[in-house]
Amino acid sequence: MALWRAYQRALAAHPWKVQVLTAGSLMGLGDIISQQLVERRGLQEHQRGRTLTMALLGCGFVDYPDALITNYYLWPAVQLANFYLVPLHYRLAVVQCVAVIWNSYLSWKAHQL
Repeated sequence: MALWRAYQRALAAHPWKVQVLTAGSLMGLGDIISQQLVERRGLQEHQRGRTLTMALLGCGFVDYPDALITNYYLWPAVQLANFYLVPLHYRLAVVQCVAVIWNSYLSWKAHQL
């Protein structure tokens, strides 16, 4: 919990910087999950450059056209449940967990052969 409190303090002090770094980190994590769990590449075949690219893209707003429709189904439902069912102090964590799953999907979709 100390790490979570430190994150919240940093977010309060530097909201823009922390959100950009968080988005990039989640995008990179999503790519790692995509390569390791979905594509089952293994550590030897892991494309580190791809992970770095996805993390850097996550620091800006990037969306893939064919994933845009799915985006409009996913996020309104997530936010509706988040605002009505989740206590305020857990809402950011819920969105970040869903974001990791979403980023894994985006990475997989962007790198299909």
